[in-house]
Amino acid sequence: MGNPKAFLTVARQEAGYRPVHDRIRDFGEVEQTLNSSERKLQASRCMDCGVPFCNWACPLGNRPPEFQDALFKGKWKEAYEILSMTNDFPEFTGRICPALCEKSCVLKLAVNSPVTIRENEAAITEAAFREGYITPGTYKRNGFRVGIIGSGPAGLAAANRLNRKGYEVTVFEKDEYPGGLLRFGIPNFKLNKAIIDRRISLMEAEGITFKTNTEIDTGRLPENFDAWCICTGTPQARDLKVPGRELKGIYTAMELLSQQNRVLAGQTIPKEALINAKGKKVLVIGGGDTGSDCIGTCNRHHAQSVTQIEIMPMPPENENPATPWPMWPVILKTSSSHEEGCTRRWNLSTTGFIGKNGKVTGAEVEEVTWEPTGDNGRPVMKPTGKKEIIQADLVFLAMGFIKPEHPEYQENVFIAGDAETGASLVVKCIAGGRKAAEKIDEWIKTNKSCVE
Repeated sequence: MGNPKAFLTVARQEAGYRPVHDRIRDFGEVEQTLNSSERKLQASRCMDCGVPFCNWACPLGNRPPEFQDALFKGKWKEAYEILSMTNDFPEFTGRICPALCEKSCVLKLAVNSPVTIRENEAAITEAAFREGYITPGTYKRNGFRVGIIGSGPAGLAAANRLNRKGYEVTVFEKDEYPGGLLRFGIPNFKLNKAIIDRRISLMEAEGITFKTNTEIDTGRLPENFDAWCICTGTPQARDLKVPGRELKGIYTAMELLSQQNRVLAGQTIPKEALINAKGKKVLVIGGGDTGSDCIGTCNRHHAQSVTQIEIMPMPPENENPATPWPMWPVILKTSSSHEEGCTRRWNLSTTGFIGKNGKVTGAEVEEVTWEPTGDNGRPVMKPTGKKEIIQADLVFLAMGFIKPEHPEYQENVFIAGDAETGASLVVKCIAGGRKAAEKIDEWIKTNKSCVE
């Protein structure tokens, strides 16, 4: 490193968020950025550890010490080249990844102040686009065709890798725009959709074909492709089958999030189908990121109040002895959406909904406790009998997704991303897409006529 002792004198500096009073007025990205000089200083904090745990923790095998060093020295193009060797879409992960790398950074483990790896990643990529370092490539075709079903992060990564290997790639998307989860599941205030459009345009310029509004029956795949990759994600949300679920005003989180993104894209939603939280009491059931996204969306609708409940106990702040490194730290996460206004409660199970004239007016919840099992297995939930009603005009179910089941496919059909693993992280989906591309390439080379 250019300054191997910088971590002793340079403090971690995050770019932070736009002020609450400003950001809740629109759906623009909430995260700010640092200027180039400050960003280079942050890169200088990387210690270039002998064993870089950040590299080990990243599902993509990113190499932070190397691109941090290039960034610190002002070699922005080199930094991007290093980053893009392992990550097809650092402009996505630099915005929405929970940064497993930072959770394993030695400075995190030692003084709870990791290098700003994720923010630096985003800054490097934006500089690369801005300065024209990223241009469409041309790749010699090998005569084979691969179909990708689904244009989320896994499908895009598989398409990108295969295209660069010379395959003619067609990506089929059932919705009206490509992007999958990135497009319809993540709010604009976390990922502006122009960022997706920019990457899709680049991929099209490199020869990838996107066919939207096209649903492919995976049970009857067209035969004019040499191989297929199924990247359809986890479309089925977990439901809550309790009395009153049929009442109007109860939606899954994705119904809200996907509709809001379509509205922002300029689509007109019929009045009777429009979901809007303005002036309403909102209840979000589920304490994860998807629930947080619902909170941020409802805050921008100017809801009267937003309450988020979670069935699990409230995790500790900063450190959790029960989940030491290298485990994922289960600690209290306060998102930008929580900061904008939200009541958060834990250890509550929803036992039913109440309503009037067919519309929801509240949820009956019961306090629960979690007791350890004798064999040190998973804790068991115990109802306490303490019940109450939480008033709500709108309820959003954000309890995760069901892992899809697949039949046995032909040997030239591969699965990647959430469709294979169940709901996970965007960075893991990108890694899954890359691995699937390698498998497809190997299969075609082994089973088809020679590939140059």
